[in-house]
Amino acid sequence: MKIESSIRKKIESEFTPDYYELENESHKHSGGPNRETHFRTLIVSDFFSGKSRVERARIVHDLLAGELSGGVHALSQRMFTLDEWARLSNEQKLMISPSCLGRAKKR
Repeated sequence: MKIESSIRKKIESEFTPDYYELENESHKHSGGPNRETHFRTLIVSDFFSGKSRVERARIVHDLLAGELSGGVHALSQRMFTLDEWARLSNEQKLMISPSCLGRAKKR
């Protein structure tokens, strides 16, 4: 779990989140066990105050550039401020990643 640990440390260090989830979803996709190719993250931090959704995504992608260029195929992400998170309903707080067609996808 080298990539997962790296992602976790970077998120904790950079954003000091009030709440966050990081899930390795690689097992839900094609390939062998113990892979680190698909991740889902939800980050709640006031670090994102005043930043658009696009800016937030860019910041996370820039932070995780090494992991994304080193074998991570997919990163599903949602970022909120603490205030935004508090206003969401429990249903809106759920994060379900879309199915991945990966290598099975016809090109």
